[in-house]
Amino acid sequence: MKSLNSFEPFIKQRPLPRHIGIIMDGNGRWAELRGLPRLEGHREGANRVREVTRCARRLGLEAVTLYAFSMQNWMRPWDEIEGLMALLSEYLLKERHEILDNQIKLNVIGELDRLPDEVREPLLELCEASASNKEMVLTLAVSYGSREELVFAARRLAQRVARGEMRPEEIDAKALEGELFTFGLPEVDMLVRTSGELRISNFLLWQSAYAELVFSSTLWPDFREPQFLDCLAEYQRRERRFGYTSAQLRSPST
Repeated sequence: MKSLNSFEPFIKQRPLPRHIGIIMDGNGRWAELRGLPRLEGHREGANRVREVTRCARRLGLEAVTLYAFSMQNWMRPWDEIEGLMALLSEYLLKERHEILDNQIKLNVIGELDRLPDEVREPLLELCEASASNKEMVLTLAVSYGSREELVFAARRLAQRVARGEMRPEEIDAKALEGELFTFGLPEVDMLVRTSGELRISNFLLWQSAYAELVFSSTLWPDFREPQFLDCLAEYQRRERRFGYTSAQLRSPST
């Protein structure tokens, strides 16, 4: 991995988010602005995944979750979907050694049954091969939607009640979290969206309840380490109160 640049030591001196979610938006627009097929924007965006993941690993972040393909993306033209699936397969092949050599645990969330076998099988195989890695969890949200995830979790809890395994009054936030795809990951501390769009598009709705939202005007294929570090610096400038007042946070007893 590359050596730390001059800005990274400053970032590391202040509290870092444990878990970052990133909505990687703007690939298609990046390509269209250059007169290229949309798929070329997604291809260039895959390079940014590598760059941002390396930076996060160097900084010692615990978890990064990337919105790679949403449930709503299945409505796109089929040739674009096929191209995206091919790029995902290519990414898994290219990044396998880097993921394993750098002790990164690969995780995947979403309705994976919808993925073609040539994508789902190597994806799950790499998740299994990296399962014991401890340095960072890289989660790919593929065929994922947060509303769909919450419906799935509610259905699982209803089934447990129907089987007599729990009572309705025992359903609480902890029980619901236990049925989410992200069970075991920390709550999202910072949610980043690129490309200038100001919405979170059905991504980690429950997990981001207290996340700091950071919006970047940079299209994802142009989102490099400096932009990522800028987002972290913005996070570090904010005061996270979680319902307390600023005075309470300054009090040693809080």
